[in-house]
Amino acid sequence: MKYHGIIPPLITPLLASGALDPGGLERLVEHVLGGGVHGLFLLGTTGEGPGLAYAVRRELVERACRQVAGRVPVLVCVTDPSYEQALVVARWAADAGADAVVAAPPFYWTPSQAELRDYYHQLAAQSPLPLFLYNMPGRTQTVIEPDTVRFLREHPRILGLKDSSGSMNYLHQVLTQCRNGEEWPVFVGEEETLPYALSAGAQGGVHGGANVFPRLFVRLYEACIGGQQTLAGHLQKQVIAWGAAYRLSPGPFSGIRGIKTALSLRGLCHEAPTFPYRGLDPEARESAAALVAKIEAVEHELG
Repeated sequence: MKYHGIIPPLITPLLASGALDPGGLERLVEHVLGGGVHGLFLLGTTGEGPGLAYAVRRELVERACRQVAGRVPVLVCVTDPSYEQALVVARWAADAGADAVVAAPPFYWTPSQAELRDYYHQLAAQSPLPLFLYNMPGRTQTVIEPDTVRFLREHPRILGLKDSSGSMNYLHQVLTQCRNGEEWPVFVGEEETLPYALSAGAQGGVHGGANVFPRLFVRLYEACIGGQQTLAGHLQKQVIAWGAAYRLSPGPFSGIRGIKTALSLRGLCHEAPTFPYRGLDPEARESAAALVAKIEAVEHELG
């Protein structure tokens, strides 16, 4: 299956000015590819996609696709309340050489399930790239309900689903209806759910921590699909421990701060977030440094 495994939602390395950090991007892409990841996911929540200027979004997609050069599939997230602008981003992605887009529901005004069906059918028909559905109710305030997923998966240009709901019940319903031998991959966003999701039939995870520790997440995926339960349990404990990085500051932006700080501590890129958000305070940064050192030691043991 082309789409499988660990696909990190790449952070967007920025300079203090808000411009893209090309050197940081280059180092980060080679870092995650060197860790064995199976794809890249650009402009997602972890990548601050909705908060970036369109010029920065386009530059990121173009630079990343050029650097990857077909080594792994590249997915580009489309998050926009405007259908027309969503289609523009999809065209950018196609021109840059991406493989597919991952389309979130339009937000601000909450669509009905019937309107979601219309939206995705038309986007799939008009987009130059095939697409994945993106269920992320925590940000869009819209659930792509399982019955709607069942309807949309019949469209030949809708390839699969990324679920970032964190709901085990939702994930179970979607995976149950996908067990018919078709290649229709489902990916999870919540890091703690990866072992369960794989055992239930998911194809992989789109995990922010894989920006920082790609080898840890890849080895966890390999242990899970290879039936190495003892190793998988050990690695899962490290993934759960890493989750403390997402709670070092208050608010929904905390996870991005944690990841960007960890990447800065590893010498990969600057930690500047999109304006008006701020980085970690000095005390929290010290906690991040201790956590990074701990997980680095584990990843080093993995070879």
